[in-house]
Amino acid sequence: MSFEITEERSGSKGRYVAAAPGKPEAELTFSIMNEHTIIIDHTGVPGEWRGMGVGKALVERAVLDARERGVRIVPLCPFAKAQIDRHPEWQDVLGGRAKG
Repeated sequence: MSFEITEERSGSKGRYVAAAPGKPEAELTFSIMNEHTIIIDHTGVPGEWRGMGVGKALVERAVLDARERGVRIVPLCPFAKAQIDRHPEWQDVLGGRAKG
């Protein structure tokens, strides 16, 4: 299944949304801590999207955008943290993060 990922921002909050015709949205939400750091706080993927790489694609998009913008990511969301931990090539964008 193909899907499109878009970014939405409003004030100090934002989200990446994965959408496909006739399907519910999947999202990754974040808070903008300051001009140099975002906090990924939630990744939500509906059951019918699970196992299709949608969650991973949302995290990857956040990483790529952070790298392009010179922003650090603090992954408080357990899913996003696990994905970044699995991909050493994404870890250059990490800011401070909770140990665990």
